[in-house]
Amino acid sequence: MKVAVLGAGAIGAYVGAALHRAGADVHLVARGPHLAAMRQHGVRVLSPRGDFTAHAHATDDPAEIGPVDYVFLGLKANSYAACGPLIEPLLHDTTAVVAAQNGIPWWYFHRHGGPYDGHRVESVDPAGAVSAVLAPRRAIGCVVYAATELEGPGVVRHLEGTRFSIGEPDRSVSARCTAFGEAMVAGGLKCPVEPELRNDIWLKLLGNISFNPISALSRATMRQMCLHGGTRKVIETMMAETLAVAEALGCEVGISIERRLAGAEKVGDHRTSTLQDLERGKPLELDVLLAAVVELAEITGVEVPTLRTVHAISDLLALRSAA
Repeated sequence: MKVAVLGAGAIGAYVGAALHRAGADVHLVARGPHLAAMRQHGVRVLSPRGDFTAHAHATDDPAEIGPVDYVFLGLKANSYAACGPLIEPLLHDTTAVVAAQNGIPWWYFHRHGGPYDGHRVESVDPAGAVSAVLAPRRAIGCVVYAATELEGPGVVRHLEGTRFSIGEPDRSVSARCTAFGEAMVAGGLKCPVEPELRNDIWLKLLGNISFNPISALSRATMRQMCLHGGTRKVIETMMAETLAVAEALGCEVGISIERRLAGAEKVGDHRTSTLQDLERGKPLELDVLLAAVVELAEITGVEVPTLRTVHAISDLLALRSAA
């Protein structure tokens, strides 16, 4: 199995190291000091489950790699439309793209069935720009439950969780999903193939859609947001509106809002990825987290006044931070 990790940051390098340990032919695409460190020393994974080092091939030029069986996409979703020159050298007719993204994916309604089958979500695939680069037929969905961070160039700190749920847009348990999942398990990760992966997407989104924009607006940690009475109420309302949209689309999240909040509070003084991006001057990944759900509320007729309000304010923040 030949795998390219496009965007070998904290999650991508962690997955690549695990697959390399399982015997896959892994190629990491990165740049800068992180790339230099991986070339010289390999990927060093520091984990409560045991430290290890993987000496996978690392490059900044996908043309060196050539076509692969799987591309594990570790880029931010707002980079997808522009990644054509990077991903094109990696593709052959049957290359699968395992997209490890938060929020609503560009392929969401591909082979969905029902009245929305084939519908394009403009917020995440404007004018079809992402689909033109990443054909939905190639997509394997992936919901990441692992937490990692780059402790330094070439060094991944694994904090918790090893689960990467994957699934086909058409809900089938395909040979390509099964093979990729087995390789991930051989590398020490959990990788269940979920026919109803969209349920997992909404479960993860329940937290991202609320905590991420509110944290950027308030500069607060998970614990601080949960303990502030007014903010907690806003987050509860955002979660309730999100659940209503998910249910209108036939998805079941299977967790109560109170339980989701309790879990978030236990995370402690963690800064969300959106807050970290804001502090580092990076683009805010809010279209797939928030704008997309507002758009889905429109097509399903669900009222989401609080989501609309937070989206309007956080969208202005994103525009100002990008200026």
